[in-house]
Amino acid sequence: MKKSNLLLQLCVVLALVFIAGTMLGPAASNPSTADWQTILQQRLPLYGHRNWIVVSDAAFPAYSQGGIETIVVNQDLPSVLNYVAKAISSSKHVRAAAFMDQELKFVPEENYPGVTHLREEINRAFGKSNLLSIPHAEALSKIDDAGKTFRVLFIKTNTTIPYTSVFMRLDCGYMTNEIESKIRDAIAAANK
Repeated sequence: MKKSNLLLQLCVVLALVFIAGTMLGPAASNPSTADWQTILQQRLPLYGHRNWIVVSDAAFPAYSQGGIETIVVNQDLPSVLNYVAKAISSSKHVRAAAFMDQELKFVPEENYPGVTHLREEINRAFGKSNLLSIPHAEALSKIDDAGKTFRVLFIKTNTTIPYTSVFMRLDCGYMTNEIESKIRDAIAAANK
C-alpha cells in the first residue's frame, strides 16, 4: 500500500511540474532581441536625475548588479547614440551630462580604421562643449556607484573600436546647474 501511495504522489508531483511548465510557456524574450527603441522610450519617462544611459561598444561587459540593464543591438554606435541623444533632448524632464572615455583621443587610426570619423560622430551628437572626457576607469566607477542605488541602461552596439562608449548621466531637465547653484547659495546664506 505504501509503495503504490508513494508512486501516486510521485506521479501527481510530476504532472504538476509538467502542467506548470506548459502554463509558463517559453521564457520571456531577452531584452537583446527586443526592439531597443521601444525599451528606451519605456524607460525614459521612468528615469530622472541620477539615472544613467550608456551607449557602448561591443566588448563592454554585462554587469551583475540588478539595477543595471543591458540591451544588445545589432547597430553601429553613432546611429544608436544619435537616437538616444535626440530622445533625451526631446524629453522635458531630463537632460544628459555626457561623458566619453579620455582614451578615445589616443586610439590610433592605423590600428582602428574609422576611429577618427567615429570621434567626430560622437562629438556631433552632443557638441564638443557638452561632452566631457574622463578616464575610462573613472567612468566605470561612476556606473558602479550609480548602479548600487539607481537604474542604469546599457545599449551595447556592434561597434568594435575600443573606448567609444558614451556615458550619459541624466540630470533634471527643467533646472539648470546655474539655478541649482543659486538655490544652494541662498540656503547657505540663510543658514549663516
